[in-house]
Amino acid sequence: MFKVVGIYTKPLKTRSPEKIIELLDFLEKSKVKYYIDEQTGENIGEKRNVRRGDEIPSLVDLIIVLGGDGTILSVSRKIANRDTPVIGINFGFLGFLTQIKLERMTEELERVFKGNFRYENRMRLEVEVIKENRVEESFIALNDVVINKKAIARIINLKTYVDGGFLSRFRADGLIISSPTGSTAYNLSSGGPIIVPEHKSFILTPICPHTLTNRPIVLSPNSNIEIVLEDGKDVMLTVDGQTGMELKTSDVVRVKRSPYPLTMVIPNDLNFFDVLREKLKWGER
Repeated sequence: MFKVVGIYTKPLKTRSPEKIIELLDFLEKSKVKYYIDEQTGENIGEKRNVRRGDEIPSLVDLIIVLGGDGTILSVSRKIANRDTPVIGINFGFLGFLTQIKLERMTEELERVFKGNFRYENRMRLEVEVIKENRVEESFIALNDVVINKKAIARIINLKTYVDGGFLSRFRADGLIISSPTGSTAYNLSSGGPIIVPEHKSFILTPICPHTLTNRPIVLSPNSNIEIVLEDGKDVMLTVDGQTGMELKTSDVVRVKRSPYPLTMVIPNDLNFFDVLREKLKWGER
């Protein structure tokens, strides 16, 4: 089913070389062609089948990511507007996105290559930063967009609109605009709800709001969200915790659903609620 795969790995991972080599041996025995990104090639001293990271998504049928959830977030940006599916092997800690355990890597991939999997389309966010009535920068997020302060003990004021209608003025340390996939990230630690990843919605969660009545809210995936920074110094927009830019007073952040979801390949025996119980220790005393 998958004849050509691309491989990305988390850099400088002590056990990466031997596991990457194990994966390449498995692919060769399975007669699956592969490409590796430059970082992976350098990590294992391999010069064959090496391509630039931004080239790989257009060359392959499947992307295999060996790393943590942060590695998946990074690869998601490289995929951009393509529908190349992704499967994650967990080299990290929590592993909500990289759900396959490292010790079961080849067994699970063998089952996937035989068709024992399902697709999950993960909603992504399209973000624009408007400065002086023009688009200054744009981003694609898989997890979340966060507006928060860089300095300590300062409240920022965020005037928020949904579909042109006034929603609320948030006086808080910041605001998280999350996808369902990102609901188990910063949103969860800030008191927001967990949303099953195949659901489509936005979650707005204030960070340490000054007004106790400000609570997280779940919005339609068709919503157009507009946030105006009314005042606040040293404020940052952060996308997926990895990239972003500084915001100034009167800057506008617009967020809507991206027309390009991220397609995840999930082995049929993996269940989101099993992952929650394992990672969050639900039901344990």
